[in-house]
Amino acid sequence: MTVQDLLYAELYTRHAPTAVDYFVSGMGFTRIADSVEPDRSSILLRQGETRLIVTSGPGTTRFLDRHGDGIADMAFSCDDVAATHDAAVAAGARSLGVSHGHPVVSGFGDVSHTLLPHATAATAELPPGRNWVPSTPAPDPAQEGPVRLLDHVAVCLEGHRLTEYADFYENAFGMSRYSSEYVAVGDQAMDSIVVRSDSGRVTFTLVAPDPSKEPGQLDAFIERNGGPGVQHLAFLVDEIIPAVRRMSEAGTEFLATPDSYYDVLAERITGMREEVAELRSVQVLADRDEWGYLLQLFSRSPYERNTLFFELIQRQGSRGFGSANIRALYEAVERDRLAAG
Repeated sequence: MTVQDLLYAELYTRHAPTAVDYFVSGMGFTRIADSVEPDRSSILLRQGETRLIVTSGPGTTRFLDRHGDGIADMAFSCDDVAATHDAAVAAGARSLGVSHGHPVVSGFGDVSHTLLPHATAATAELPPGRNWVPSTPAPDPAQEGPVRLLDHVAVCLEGHRLTEYADFYENAFGMSRYSSEYVAVGDQAMDSIVVRSDSGRVTFTLVAPDPSKEPGQLDAFIERNGGPGVQHLAFLVDEIIPAVRRMSEAGTEFLATPDSYYDVLAERITGMREEVAELRSVQVLADRDEWGYLLQLFSRSPYERNTLFFELIQRQGSRGFGSANIRALYEAVERDRLAAG
């Protein structure tokens, strides 16, 4: 009973045109199809292998009142949908009935997982179950943006529940623990466990504040979000520097990185001295592990509650998540949070 792929992430929003414009104009996604139902309307966006569904309407009101704009569902393709549903319920998930002809189970907070058959969903142009109407004109492959696929999903949980949810995703969906990290910054600290499917195509970075420390940005996220939720989606790109420049020119705002970070970067990562100036110019972060290096940068949240944000990541052999940059990200988000009051 294992999941194979994360077929799409579904964003609930109060104002679909603004949300769609952020992804299409700001990040290079393409509008693929629309679906209209009695209580909601959905817009399917795609870039590379990444599919996002933007949904609004009366059927989303309960979620939006509690959490604001954010990811409400992440659909899994499964080898055996019925067996995966039963395993998830046995592991503690709630069965949420059927949506668009497919079973849905609870994940964390109010975020759910729609379960789709891998054999048919993996090759379908449009996610099965909805009455999709393809957009016109048809997408132009030459206009494809820089995003290749969804590298990982960061999930913010309450303190003390990290192990519980890592066990849940292992028992419910056959995912395995991949790595863990504890980061302390001053009087605050966060803990994380990465779980990944055997296919390697579903990766969740579970993060939680250390409740024995002073409250910090993760506590603030949970308060603003009305509970646990998706903190950020990480998009894999081949060349992050031109991607950042392109998105920045289109209006996407990224978190600032202090100059002091780059002052020591060349010493921390040997062989990158010549690249440091270019990285500094776009404020991209760099990290290295035993397999190679990675480059990454995080956006500001475009949403009213300052919750969900996005990451761009370029991997040059690295299999990690920028553990040396977790502190830099934490500090950057903390500065942004304090500046916002």
